[in-house]
Amino acid sequence: MKTIYRIRPIWMIGTFFALTFAFLLVLRLGIFQKDELEDRADRPLDAQTQRDRETWMNIYQQEQKIGYAHREFFRTVKGYRILESVFMQINTMGMLQDIRFKTEGNLRPNLTLSSFDFELQSSLFHFKARGVLDGKILTLSTGTPGSEQKIDLPFEKEVHLPVGIVEALNAENPKSGDSRTFHVFDPATTAERSVKVVVLTEEIIPVMGRQEKTKKVSVDFMGAPQFAWIGKDGTVLKEEGSLGIKLEQVTKEEALNKLTLSPGADFTEIASIPAKKAIQNVPQLKELKLKLEGIDTGGLFLNGGRQSLQENVLMIRKESVSNLPPRGSGKNVFSDGKTYLESTPFIQADHPEIKAKVKEIVSPDDPDILKAKKLVMWAKKSIQKRPVLSVPNALETLQNRVGDCNEHAVLLTALARAVGIPADVEAGLVYLKGRFYYHAWNVLYLGTWITADSVMGQLPADVSHIRFVRGTEGQIDLIRIMGKLKLEILSVS
Repeated sequence: MKTIYRIRPIWMIGTFFALTFAFLLVLRLGIFQKDELEDRADRPLDAQTQRDRETWMNIYQQEQKIGYAHREFFRTVKGYRILESVFMQINTMGMLQDIRFKTEGNLRPNLTLSSFDFELQSSLFHFKARGVLDGKILTLSTGTPGSEQKIDLPFEKEVHLPVGIVEALNAENPKSGDSRTFHVFDPATTAERSVKVVVLTEEIIPVMGRQEKTKKVSVDFMGAPQFAWIGKDGTVLKEEGSLGIKLEQVTKEEALNKLTLSPGADFTEIASIPAKKAIQNVPQLKELKLKLEGIDTGGLFLNGGRQSLQENVLMIRKESVSNLPPRGSGKNVFSDGKTYLESTPFIQADHPEIKAKVKEIVSPDDPDILKAKKLVMWAKKSIQKRPVLSVPNALETLQNRVGDCNEHAVLLTALARAVGIPADVEAGLVYLKGRFYYHAWNVLYLGTWITADSVMGQLPADVSHIRFVRGTEGQIDLIRIMGKLKLEILSVS
C-alpha cells in the first residue's frame, strides 16, 4: 500500500494553524503595569485610558505584504467600543486564499469584555459568532439567525478580547521589567488563555518617515514569542511574531494599496519540521521511535494509548483492529466524565442532515468496526481535499463537501457520534516525503480507542501520526510547539 506517497500535502496544514496564527496577528498590546501596583478602581477613568483613536497597519510575511489591519477605539455611554478588521492572503501549498476577520467588541468601563460580534470569511466559508457576558457566564451564539446554536461558558475571572488588550491599562507608565497577565477569550477558537506581557526596554524606531520613541514589550502567549513597540500615546506602532510575520503602522492609503502580486512564503512548509532521515513504507510500520527536543512536553497529550513517552523519547505503536474487546451496551462514560457522543456547536451529531447521511452509509446491524470503516472511507471519497481557512464545522463540511484535515476530522466525529460510536479529534504531526506536517485526525472508541484518518483512508492511522492534543478546544495548544520542536527518528520497524 503506497497511498500516502500519492497524497499531496495541500491539506495537511489545518485550520487550527491558520486561526491561531491569525489570533496572534490581531493580539494588540497596551502599556502594562506591575501586578503589585495598587487597585485603580478609585481613579477617574479619564486618567486611565487614551483618547479615541484609529490605526492602520500593514501585515508582512518575510518582507512581503500579505494583508492589513484596521482598528478603531472610542467611548460609549456604557464603556468603550472597539472595532478591528483584518484582511490577509494566505498561501498554503501554493494556493492563495483571502481571509477576513472582523471583531466588534463592547467593553465595560474597566475595559473587560461585555459583548462581542465576530465574523470570519474565506473563499468558501462564512463563520459568525456573538457573545454576551452576564456575570461570570458568557452566552456564545454561532450560526445564522434562526438556526443559531447557543452554549454557556463559565469564567472564573474577568476576560479581555484579544483586540481589547491594547487599551487595558495604557495610561500607566511602566518601567523595564514590569509585567501583567491577562485572561483572554478568543472568539474564533472559543478558547480562554492567559497572555503575559513584560516591558523590556525603550527603543527609537522609524515610523512612517519619522523617528518614534517607544517601549518594547514581549508577549508570552502559550510560549509563542511576539514583540510590540508602543508609542508615547499608547498606540501600537510595530509588531513582530513567529514565522517571519511583522506588522507596521502605515497610512490608510498605504494599507489599502494592492498586496504583493506573488504569493508569500508557504505557511505549510514554514510550519513543517524536517526529518533527518527518510521513512519508507510508512503504512506498513508497526512502531516508530522518536526523540523530541526543544519543547516542554508538560501539558501535552503525548503519553497514553498507542503512545508512550519516557525522558523525551516517544514510542508509537500501531493499534490492531482484530479481536477488539466488546464496547458494552449503552453509553460509555469515561474517566473524564464524558461520553464523547454529545453534539457541540461545530460537531452537530444530532442534526437531521447528519443523521440522515449516516443512515445512507451504514446499516444498523453492522458491527461498530464495520460502521467505522464505512464512515472513514465515505469521508475520504466524498470530501474534496482542499485547504479551507475557517472554523471547522461538521454540518457545513457535509453540505459543501470540501475541506482540509480539520473539516474531515470534525465531520467524521459527528458521523461516528451519530451512530453511537464515541469519537473525538486528535491533532499533531504526520510524516510525508521527508517532513512532518501539522495535521488533524480522529480517535474512535471501538472497545478501546483506535485512531482513524479519513484524509488518508486509514483505520487505524499509521504510526507517523504523532498526537500532541486531543479535542478541538485543545488544538490552540499546538502553538506552544510551532517553530520550536525538533524531531529525531531513532528507529522504525
